[in-house]
Amino acid sequence: MTVAEALRLAEERLGAAGVDTPHVDSELLVAHVLGVTRSQLHVDREREVPDGLDELVERRARREPLAYVLGEWGFRHLTLKTDARALVPRPETEIVVERCLALLAGESAPRVLDLGTGSGAIALAIADEHPGARVTAVDSSPDALSLARENSETLDLDIDLHEAGLEAVEEGWDLVVSNPPYVAESEWDSLQPEIREWEPRAALVGEGLHEEIARRAHTLRLVLEVGDDQAETVAESLESLGYSSVTITSDLTDRERVVEGSR
Repeated sequence: MTVAEALRLAEERLGAAGVDTPHVDSELLVAHVLGVTRSQLHVDREREVPDGLDELVERRARREPLAYVLGEWGFRHLTLKTDARALVPRPETEIVVERCLALLAGESAPRVLDLGTGSGAIALAIADEHPGARVTAVDSSPDALSLARENSETLDLDIDLHEAGLEAVEEGWDLVVSNPPYVAESEWDSLQPEIREWEPRAALVGEGLHEEIARRAHTLRLVLEVGDDQAETVAESLESLGYSSVTITSDLTDRERVVEGSR
């Protein structure tokens, strides 16, 4: 089967399965099997595609997240291993890292905590882009921690990883960052199959955690990712708890996504 034929058949299969972006996904899957980039894919459309594509297309057609099917995903300057042990790193979370780095600019060795690290995306990106930062990453899920540890070792980025929950924020930090569960139980059934049927529910569903983190955190700065229409409420909570310079930052789709404050 040639590249041209593979792209056509994969796009048809994914489109029929209800995948939102069948064209892009088919290109990424074919490129992955060939070991080339998307831009290189069309140089020789008559090239033969090796075995293995059909299995990947069928996995995606079952609505398994593309990042899990590929086994890796880009996040800022990093390529992270991705599987069902943790959430897929999302573009909006890159804005969280951006705000952390801005707040830490000029500090030589800040102590940073990433609460609920998942794949390690936030912690590893901070360690990568602020080499002096002393980054600790915690999660209550042993599976997520094992994935974060694999990413840390593969990327050769030194962060302190251990199992812990909310109590970790009480130790005293220069900055605490978290992308906590913020999906309401009532929203669960309306989520895409990629999320509802594949990603870890415990990392997604939760209410009131932003305020609890803010209340318990012993930190100079706090940076939180929030869900749609939650930013104003979270910002008001931070102000009521004594945080100053409370700021809301939008993501690349102009949704209010990050709330930060200082003490």
